[in-house]
Amino acid sequence: AKYGSCWHVASTQIVSSYRAFSREKIVAQLGAYIGLGHVNITLTAMPEGNVTEDIDFNERFSWLGSGEMGESYREALVRGLPFPILTVAEYFSLGQEGFAWGGQYRAAGYYGSILLWAAFATWLLMNLLLVVVPRYGAYAMVLTGLLLLSTDLVYYMLIPPRPLVVRFEDSALRFTLGWCFWIVIIAGALCTCVGLVIAIVDLIYPHRFSTILEVDYDTPYDRHIIIEESHDTRNKKKKNSANRLEEPPGAGLGSRLLRIIEKFSENKKNATNSFLKKT
Repeated sequence: AKYGSCWHVASTQIVSSYRAFSREKIVAQLGAYIGLGHVNITLTAMPEGNVTEDIDFNERFSWLGSGEMGESYREALVRGLPFPILTVAEYFSLGQEGFAWGGQYRAAGYYGSILLWAAFATWLLMNLLLVVVPRYGAYAMVLTGLLLLSTDLVYYMLIPPRPLVVRFEDSALRFTLGWCFWIVIIAGALCTCVGLVIAIVDLIYPHRFSTILEVDYDTPYDRHIIIEESHDTRNKKKKNSANRLEEPPGAGLGSRLLRIIEKFSENKKNATNSFLKKT
């Protein structure tokens, strides 16, 4: 979608002059396909009603730079491209009042590209986290989906509010949203929904997702079983410590020495008993 040419598209059959101020008419299919940083203009002659069928143009005009569209339009004039292509390109090259479509499409493509690159970065992070820690991978998946949806929202808000209509003698080019726009919104909605489902399931049933890298191939245990066993061990230690007699708050060095003496006498008694049993 980043390099696609079908964010805003239009296509129609026209009857127009092949060159400016020429009486020669052609019947052709004219199309304009707007991407994030360019517009592709196609012109294909129809089989009927034409002296020649060799007319087949596909010209790209870029607007990555502020004056690049104007330069491309001047180069097209020098090359002598057909009049219908020049007519469409002129709408995007002019920046005066009433002809600001080129600047508005350039702004929409600029911010849309930034959000798409951000979504790509979070997608790479999501793939890593899904393998290592599925819970955080689900969160990254939700973030990726939200960035994709934000791309379409920002693009739709920044395209010209007054629709661009390029008129010819018997027809007009009217732009509609293309498949690049819709595939991004579908991918964004899918990532958001799947990520939310995984996150909710993990919250309701914690430690249920295991991955290949989490498995220890020397033992039948994975990370989640180890976590649960560590919790059980801690609980047992807390119970054992609670069963012991608590020392008074003021107990100090004397209390410690007393415990050492008791332990020494107990060990000595055990050693004596074992010696008597042997004899």
